[in-house]
Amino acid sequence: MSNTGVREHPDSGLRLITELGPLVVFFIANWKAGIFWATGLFMAATAVALAASYIRMRTVPVMPLITGVFVLIFGGLTLWLHDETFIKLKPTIVNLCFASILGGGLAFKRPLLKIAFASVFSLDDDGWHKLTVRWMIFFVVLAVLNELVWRNFSTDTWVNFKVFGIMPLTFVFSLAQLPLIKRHALDDQSPE
Repeated sequence: MSNTGVREHPDSGLRLITELGPLVVFFIANWKAGIFWATGLFMAATAVALAASYIRMRTVPVMPLITGVFVLIFGGLTLWLHDETFIKLKPTIVNLCFASILGGGLAFKRPLLKIAFASVFSLDDDGWHKLTVRWMIFFVVLAVLNELVWRNFSTDTWVNFKVFGIMPLTFVFSLAQLPLIKRHALDDQSPE
């Protein structure tokens, strides 16, 4: 574990590929063939990424699994009803679900990020609580941004925002949490 409280994970490269790969496929397919082809290929790439994750690590991380289920449901509705609204709603609904799950955990005094990321971070209870609140708020902000973009701009602009806006925002937000993680980090030997 580094002195920031973040543990190194041997399959970090695979995780990055399985999370970014489907988005890259979605972006390129939309650019070349439009939103409906992009949606179908996004669904296929997501299924392949989840399968690859399971084959390599014998597990699928919770957040990509939930996102994958929503991609298949809303992508399927998009293709079946030939209505791009469903794939555009998916990020809003996924982010609000994540925010609600985190908020529900806090209501029951159980910061669920601790359960999901205890293998990655080793924090005290106050750190888990603060990190959970921050991520909950961030997910709500992403949902609102998605709504603003898809309702007010073209499909191509929305796809660009989804690929080149949400990912960098999430990366910057994650980096901004490092001081909190460092402040609340526990040594591996410290009891929780």
